[in-house]
Amino acid sequence: MAVPSFLSWSESLITFDQRDHPSYVTRPGCYPIVVDPIVRKKHLTKVLMDGGSGLNILYIDTLDAMRIPRLELHLAGSPFHEVILGAQAYPLRQIDLPVMFGSRANFRSEVLTFEVVDFPRSYHAILGRPCYARFMVIPNYTYLKLNMPGPNGVITMSSAFSNAFACDREHYELTTAVVN
Repeated sequence: MAVPSFLSWSESLITFDQRDHPSYVTRPGCYPIVVDPIVRKKHLTKVLMDGGSGLNILYIDTLDAMRIPRLELHLAGSPFHEVILGAQAYPLRQIDLPVMFGSRANFRSEVLTFEVVDFPRSYHAILGRPCYARFMVIPNYTYLKLNMPGPNGVITMSSAFSNAFACDREHYELTTAVVN
């Protein structure tokens, strides 16, 4: 009989209960989860958590604002789809950056690979399934929260409804302007 090889952090129990419930829930499931991780020592305030995306995306404007030299970029993989309606998208390059979730008392940092793109943007970055898997993130779209295992218990990242709404509206306006 094969002995299972468990992934790191798999021993943590992740749950949501009434303690996670915000005082008010606006249109459950309608808004994105927008979080504010630390990416290479910079606090990014508009990072979309997109469990439907197979990529982590960093916009070139964000890279420049972080003052990361473009010499640190390396060759990108292949083109991808569904980022720009009906078109293939090509990343400029890739970069590996540490991403940290949590607080001083309980945090985790992992290195993630980002596709660097030059698209119009409403977010600083998009974290997709590679991030969810690396951090073992469990989302709750009703509460706009993410839970993940940390060294001192569960780390919870919350998305303010006002920030999620503003980012969603900005993204809608940006994408409808590009399509029209």
